[in-house]
Amino acid sequence: MQTVKVNGQVIPEEAIQFELERLVRFYTEHGVSQDQIRSQLKGLVQKATDQAIGTKLLLDEASKLDIPVSGAEIDEQVEKIVQQVGGREAFDAALAQQKTGEAAFREQLKRGRRVDKLVEQAVTGVDEPSEADILAHFEAHKDEYEKGERVLAQHILVTPDGDTATSKDEAKAKVAAIRERVLGGKDFADEAAAHSMCPSGKEGGSLGWFGRGMMVPEFDQAVFAMKDGEVSDIIETQFGYHIIFKTAHEPAGEADFDDVREQIRDFIRHARRGEAMTAYVEELKKKATIEIS
Repeated sequence: MQTVKVNGQVIPEEAIQFELERLVRFYTEHGVSQDQIRSQLKGLVQKATDQAIGTKLLLDEASKLDIPVSGAEIDEQVEKIVQQVGGREAFDAALAQQKTGEAAFREQLKRGRRVDKLVEQAVTGVDEPSEADILAHFEAHKDEYEKGERVLAQHILVTPDGDTATSKDEAKAKVAAIRERVLGGKDFADEAAAHSMCPSGKEGGSLGWFGRGMMVPEFDQAVFAMKDGEVSDIIETQFGYHIIFKTAHEPAGEADFDDVREQIRDFIRHARRGEAMTAYVEELKKKATIEIS
């Protein structure tokens, strides 16, 4: 792994990994397939490194400018996080697990908020995408927004206790009994909530809408071959034994502009703000000493 220094300070590998994960998440949310992401991974790592360098420069610049952040702002952020993690006790436990105290955590939030304000200053004046901009992008990239074939389904998973033939037979028998109850009129969601070993069991086994290739091959092949309203035979995958209840199916088709308008608006906004930030960071780089070895 290469070593990256900014003004003599090493950027931790974790900072680059954080930026990489954020990039992958963004591209995934905007319709880029996992295969495309894998094929572009080398370039994404370089981009993540550049962004980590930029983040370090922004942190240093925000600190140097001493951009004011009020205690009330940090109190508000802390309270939001406390609510998100499930209360003060869970929050304190999370800090303990990270081997940090609240004072240090609040200082970290303060540095982050300073950067947020610096970014807000840097992108002031960036034009919001107009309806014409959004439509032009859609027309130029319509094929990228085509709707792929997808299904809506629930499943129940039972994982064997071990690799022995006995444990596998017991798991398969349990799934078979569940399937018989469902075919006999029992509610699939209730059975999933009671017996599924997949986290989706808490949601009645719901997997939401998903397209081809998003599930393991055996599951994928089975669910796309099923009819709506059908309960599958027992499907064996690397995770164990499943039964599937397929509730809906949508064929592939052209994208509807109204469905992707906000997605495109977000993409263009992000790109324009990104261009403004890139220009700003490039100016900071000119004043910095950056070493990659």
